[in-house]
Amino acid sequence: MTAKPANEIMQSQNDTQLRQWAMLKRIPQHPRQITARELTENLESEGFEVSKRTIERDLLSLSEIFPLLSNEKSRPYGWSWNKDAESFSLPSMSPLQALTLELAHDHLETLLPASLVATLAPYFKCAEGVLSSGDGVQKMASWRKKVAIVPPNQPLLPPDYPAEIIEAVHSALLSDQQLEISYTSRDQGETKTYPAHPLGLVQRGAVTYMVATLYDYTDVRLFALHRIKSAQLLKLPSKTPENFELAEYIRQGTFGFEENGEIQLALRFTAAAVEHLGETPLSLDQQITADIPGWVRLQATVTDTAQLRWWLMAFGDQVEVLEPANLREDFVNVSQSLQRIYQPAAS
Repeated sequence: MTAKPANEIMQSQNDTQLRQWAMLKRIPQHPRQITARELTENLESEGFEVSKRTIERDLLSLSEIFPLLSNEKSRPYGWSWNKDAESFSLPSMSPLQALTLELAHDHLETLLPASLVATLAPYFKCAEGVLSSGDGVQKMASWRKKVAIVPPNQPLLPPDYPAEIIEAVHSALLSDQQLEISYTSRDQGETKTYPAHPLGLVQRGAVTYMVATLYDYTDVRLFALHRIKSAQLLKLPSKTPENFELAEYIRQGTFGFEENGEIQLALRFTAAAVEHLGETPLSLDQQITADIPGWVRLQATVTDTAQLRWWLMAFGDQVEVLEPANLREDFVNVSQSLQRIYQPAAS
């Protein structure tokens, strides 16, 4: 018989240990009890692949080490900790918890404060270990390879964010302290140093922005993190403009998503272009009806934003804006500008 490689033996041992730790945590103190079947179902819901027979063997072996009781008067047997057993904490993490942590780490790393990421590093490492522990968690571990997030717009590579800059900005936000930054303006190309009062972080596509005020001014400004050349935490409290709310600041249009109230939108779409809106509608009152051959009419109550215009423009000649009149006029002007740009050069 061929011997198993050492790494496979280690994975199997780790898998068993994690499962048994998880089991011990779920066994109640006497007089409450839990059956092997209930333990199996609990562990399966947490991502362990295990049979009831394996759980029964585990319970028998663990009862030789720990003060576990088996109520053999009941069918099926009920298991519990001895009522006099001392309580203690077991360092376990279920595969489901490990998967959740790994997914969170993938998608929140740029938004979490650097100090918090460092604090959570042992948990992320533990999660990685759990998901590579053995065959009993392989289905859960493989889940990460079976899900993905695809951006609906053109993907862009993120700029470089020096770790020390991110850490300084996060620290200033967490402690409500001022930050001295050296910032290179995109328009002027020169670098200047300011004392800044950080108010928040906003990630828009591939770019992360620090929202802040400068000096003792109250006007709120944006600073792209990748253009901050240096950042130093100051031992001075930061100031927040009266009634400032980050969500309201965004709503007012700083990032190109300004809201101008609700409009009654009427569009003419090609049948092919509108197909997905039957499954993911623009609004609860959306209606799609037949129109001229090959086209349909869509009506919906939506919020008038720049994002709406960008979205409509992406359809090109597959959409015609009918109402409201001012929005149609905007698209008429855009189409005329495009015609001038793409007009063939005179020969």
